[in-house]
Amino acid sequence: MSAVIQSATTPGTPGTPRETSGTRLAVRRFLRNRLAVAGLGVVAFFVLFCFVGPLVYSTDQTHTTLQQVNLSPSGAHWLGTDAVGHDELGRLMYGGKVSLVVGLAAGVLATVIGTLWGAAAGYAGGWIDAVMMRIVDAGIAIPALFILLVVSAITTPGPAGLILILGLVSWLVPSRLIRAETLSLKNRDYVLTLRAIGGTHARAILRHILPNSVSTVIVATTFQIADAILLVAYVSYLGLGVQPPATDWGGMLSAGLTAAYSGYWWLILSPGLAIILVVWAFNAIGDGLRDAFDVRGRG
Repeated sequence: MSAVIQSATTPGTPGTPRETSGTRLAVRRFLRNRLAVAGLGVVAFFVLFCFVGPLVYSTDQTHTTLQQVNLSPSGAHWLGTDAVGHDELGRLMYGGKVSLVVGLAAGVLATVIGTLWGAAAGYAGGWIDAVMMRIVDAGIAIPALFILLVVSAITTPGPAGLILILGLVSWLVPSRLIRAETLSLKNRDYVLTLRAIGGTHARAILRHILPNSVSTVIVATTFQIADAILLVAYVSYLGLGVQPPATDWGGMLSAGLTAAYSGYWWLILSPGLAIILVVWAFNAIGDGLRDAFDVRGRG
């Protein structure tokens, strides 16, 4: 993600009429972006599908049913069954819970870590900023997927472990974005005034800099969620993600590809399409939010 994100929050005390007006304008601009609204609708659909769907379409995703393995789609099993007899539609809901929860939580965790690190580095400046950002540069030089594969090969993480690992390897890009935002905000009049009257550094960061960087944080979070969902799919596709009977869309795609070689090609369609749609949706939402908060595009 190399998008340049502009903060649209009006400088000043959060909650002022000008800021409220700016927020309403950003919402209206977002709602005029058809792709972003469509992405929001796709995300809402999959959230309902994965979390409410099992209450309507109940299936057994724990026990195997060898008499019903690799059945083609039918009225009894709308998307067929997999190699151990699990209903594929129910499995898609079950696996989607893991993919969405891990992606959302890991994306938020990565953004929180990156936001705090970037804000501290940008506000401190000088040699502290230089050292902190060289650590970020060194981390970016190592592919996150490589680190995730190494850790997954050493230990078999569950959903909580994947969230922690993904959060710890994905915070680097958000930290650079927030640092750039902080460098422009820390010299604003309201921050300098706070420092002149004896305000603490922590108050300056938490009360003024971070609230006025909220648009950048929100946009970064959407992209981080999309990246996390993809990383989970990559690792699970290679067999290093959550282990059976648990699954996610990446694990389903891996199993479906193996089955496709035996002629059961339909097993790869649903998880592959789900991954593509959800990742596209979060990226579309991120693009829409970036454009909505971009002060240069307002008129």
